[in-house]
Amino acid sequence: MSEKTQETHEAAVTAMKDPKLIEKVAEALGGGSRRGRQNAAAIMSAIAKEKPELVVPYLDQLIDALNRPEARTRWECLDALTVLVEKDSRACDKAISDAEASLFDEESGPVRLAALRFLCKIGSTTEARSEKTWPLIDEAIQCYHGDLEFGDMLTAVVEYSQGKLSASVKEQLAARMSFDAANSKGSLQRRAQQIVDNLKAGALK
Repeated sequence: MSEKTQETHEAAVTAMKDPKLIEKVAEALGGGSRRGRQNAAAIMSAIAKEKPELVVPYLDQLIDALNRPEARTRWECLDALTVLVEKDSRACDKAISDAEASLFDEESGPVRLAALRFLCKIGSTTEARSEKTWPLIDEAIQCYHGDLEFGDMLTAVVEYSQGKLSASVKEQLAARMSFDAANSKGSLQRRAQQIVDNLKAGALK
């Protein structure tokens, strides 16, 4: 664990013991300090992964922070929101449009990856959301094929393929991944084939 990661972890542990501290951290997401916003986002993300229920009251602040210019603030908040989908998917649904902007961020791979993970998570919760998120996920699969983060992106798509997708989305996703399942090699081929297999298994249920 790096020194910075250790500091974030310790700050999160301290905040989890005091609701007023969490409130102050959440307020810092909208503060004027770039570094302060990044640190606050990292702490909120760490808390969400340990005790997500403590962060639920601050969903609106996390969503608002997706409009900050610095990449780390956005990817940390997207990571937190991905965890919180299981706690309050309706509130997280409001983050889709802002996540779209991060998905096509030209400068930051981690932001793009975090956005795709969130969209896959929220999109897997209902058929309606699967149709809402699929055009974005489909475009990302095409845009970032071969990028450094693409393997991790496909891991998120694997989880998406196990969700409550509409019949139309299942059909389109299977068509999109069939080429890589048949022609790629290594982990890319395995993940693509897993997606196709998941969709076939879902169709048989």
